[in-house]
Amino acid sequence: MFLFLPLTDGVRDAFDGRRFEEFRLFVLQKMRLLLHNIQYGTGRLKQFSWLATLHPTRKHLRHIERFVRAVNPDIVGLVEVDSGSYRNRSENQAEMLADEMNYNHTHRIKYPEASIGRRIPILNKQSNAVLTRDKILKERFHDFQSGFKSLVIEVELPALNLFIVHLSLGLRARHRQLEELHSLLEKCTKPRILAGDFNALSGRWELSMFLKATGMQSANRNHTPTYPSWRPYRELDFICHDDNIVPVRFRIPEVRVSDHRPLIFDFEIKPSQHCRGDAIPAFSR
Repeated sequence: MFLFLPLTDGVRDAFDGRRFEEFRLFVLQKMRLLLHNIQYGTGRLKQFSWLATLHPTRKHLRHIERFVRAVNPDIVGLVEVDSGSYRNRSENQAEMLADEMNYNHTHRIKYPEASIGRRIPILNKQSNAVLTRDKILKERFHDFQSGFKSLVIEVELPALNLFIVHLSLGLRARHRQLEELHSLLEKCTKPRILAGDFNALSGRWELSMFLKATGMQSANRNHTPTYPSWRPYRELDFICHDDNIVPVRFRIPEVRVSDHRPLIFDFEIKPSQHCRGDAIPAFSR
């Protein structure tokens, strides 16, 4: 039986740097992911009020920050982030939140370089982002061949790979994007989590073939709706994971700091094969 030792300086000193990281991955498996479409921090909750997302956001962003602090996640996936328009006084919301709460982070505008979305004011500051306590080993930005919103953020962390998406509003484009996602996920060798706003406007059946093909499953077992936050009736936001991720707890709090409700996923990661056998000294009894 393995002894799960506290990671004191004495334990650290028993390993060189690389082997300590492997040992850390073996004994520290529990994590918390927060996924939230924050509506660019506008906090406007009236139905069908797209124009309201043009309002200034700086004051309301503090409410989002307080909520994230209360959840205390290890990883934060943010959809609809303002990366520096007039709404937030030309400051990047992801950078502000990361700096205030001591996270590592990455972000990118949702539209590819050649897209018209890069040339239209406000749209050219609309991004998605990842905040994480762990070191980001690699970050990759993929663009779908279909759909106006084309970005996939792939972040490699020590224990897993995280993919953050905001899929197209068009049904056919979403289906093509899911096909491309399947190809991206197949190339990944670490435990995988895929999260984001899937815009599954026709219902969760849209993801059934995709989940079956990838071997992934939704953390939202009860298919609790996430949109709109004031009276949810659509399941638009998803956290999906593979079999290397063991669910511990999933919840959707009744929080209205955006038009979408947040998703909180506590999970454990199965020890990876490189952390077994003689790769790690055996503390056993």
